[in-house]
Amino acid sequence: QQQQDEIIAILDQAKAIELNAIILQVRPSADAIYPSALEPWSEYLSGEQGRAPQVWYDPLQFWITQAHQRGLELHAWFNPYRAKTALSKANLSPQHVSNRKPSAVKKYGDLLWMDPSDADAATQTLNVIMDVVRRYDIDGVHIDDYFYPYPIKDAAGQEVDFPDEENWVRYQNEGGALARADWRRQHVNHLVENIAHKLRQEKSWVKFGISPFGIGRPDRLPPGITGFSQYDKLYADVELWLARGWLDYLAPQLYWPIDQPAQAFQVLQDYWTLQNTMARHVWPGLYT
Repeated sequence: QQQQDEIIAILDQAKAIELNAIILQVRPSADAIYPSALEPWSEYLSGEQGRAPQVWYDPLQFWITQAHQRGLELHAWFNPYRAKTALSKANLSPQHVSNRKPSAVKKYGDLLWMDPSDADAATQTLNVIMDVVRRYDIDGVHIDDYFYPYPIKDAAGQEVDFPDEENWVRYQNEGGALARADWRRQHVNHLVENIAHKLRQEKSWVKFGISPFGIGRPDRLPPGITGFSQYDKLYADVELWLARGWLDYLAPQLYWPIDQPAQAFQVLQDYWTLQNTMARHVWPGLYT
């Protein structure tokens, strides 16, 4: 009841301040805030991964029903690759991907991460998303900036490479010709393209949106803009996704003040608008 009261309070406030959509995280770490045959119940509902709500209810369905009653769209937000964070306090369920398909999950610092180069990981994520699309009346599918994990550093201050050596060596032995960074980007591109394709086949009215890090490819940046390269570090080729028309909306994380020249909000907003050759929605993400 407390959870349902909290949901209603959030949605009442969203309506009162005249929002038109809610983006709800339904898959924080290869888990689910809804009944799923593919992944365990999220620990964030009960404190225990794999434990259903008691008294039983379907939180996602409750969110959708209550949002629609208030004229709000409900976009389901999925973390495509994250499997466990340092904030997680619960033991992993036997149904968690790290136990069901351990070869698809890598340890990276204090994270568990589904390896984007592993076919089982990509299939798992795609199946989870499409399961929700088929079973629920959601208005959008949303993913954010967590493709490959943000780099961590070792004790000497050197960046630690993501541990996908086994799949990389296999790719080379099979005659693969891409450089390693391009090979990584190719896997992320395939997932983004497949989500877009399957969504349009299944329910063409469901929007597909991504909210990536706000700075684009380093070889295209406007004069004066500097900062972290998601293209080189997260292997996210956002400009390609826009150019191919795979997205219905882009919500770049422009989390900087207008008067911060190296990451100037308006300059970056104009940059992403120029990349939007297929005339999709571009809605900048704000840091409140």
